[in-house]
Amino acid sequence: MTTMTSDQSHRECPQITSSDTSLAFGRFLKFWRSVHSHSQEQLADLINSSPRHISRLENGSSRPSQSLANDIAQAMNLGQRDTNHLLIAAGFLPSTDELDFHAPELKWLRKTITLSLKALDPYPAIVMNDASDILMVNRGWVGLFSQTIDKAILDRVTNNFEFLFSRQGAGNLISGWEDTLSVILMGLEQRALFSNSSRDHEMRERLANHANVPADWRQRAAKLEPMPSFRMQVNLKGELKKFFSVHSTISTVGPAALLSGASININTLYPEDEELDLSQLSSGDFSHPLLFY
Repeated sequence: MTTMTSDQSHRECPQITSSDTSLAFGRFLKFWRSVHSHSQEQLADLINSSPRHISRLENGSSRPSQSLANDIAQAMNLGQRDTNHLLIAAGFLPSTDELDFHAPELKWLRKTITLSLKALDPYPAIVMNDASDILMVNRGWVGLFSQTIDKAILDRVTNNFEFLFSRQGAGNLISGWEDTLSVILMGLEQRALFSNSSRDHEMRERLANHANVPADWRQRAAKLEPMPSFRMQVNLKGELKKFFSVHSTISTVGPAALLSGASININTLYPEDEELDLSQLSSGDFSHPLLFY
């Protein structure tokens, strides 16, 4: 994994104060009042408050409680995305629902992502949710890993992190795997600290207990900064070839989008050797439970 030490990556960051968040909330509040044509008096009546309090919220001299921020969002019929942005502006963590990728109303999204996966062939690619559950694969991914992993095992691969941390993954697939696994775990640890959800805590605990994980993973990760890609090494026709594993995210459009809503992630493998011919990876007669074309 390409990483930087914390010393190398240190930058001066602007300090966020309570007044900054108060002013941000005030701007959001004033914006949404104008969208819904509510006066301060009208909004105050809707949430059982006073016009003076609404004025103080908008000029930043007063901060809302989380329940008040939710009451304001409900009074103005804000959807989840806009409610979450309002909560973030007020200094609170947003609430997030899991995205049901297979819901009928997301048929358009599945079709679009299928076209993206086909366009990426022969470069191996998978589609994942926030929990790294694999939702789709392309022919290049099946073609690559079917060369070294038995089909019965490959068909049961449903989570990318589990795959990377497993016997078939760490030490075999990942170059510099000790640091890579450590940084992945640190990301999961901090995600769990933010969400405090049992699912996130259980995943971090389960992956941390893999035999391939170094005992000092926390200390390793504390010295490293995550990057958008890491190196993988795969046996291709008897030769060890190196790939960049590149992660990209599809999420809602808007401020703090990655915090305020569920996202879909596409992970693609690109060969370090630009001259490497991968056309054979997608030209075979392949099948996989998550290959839909």
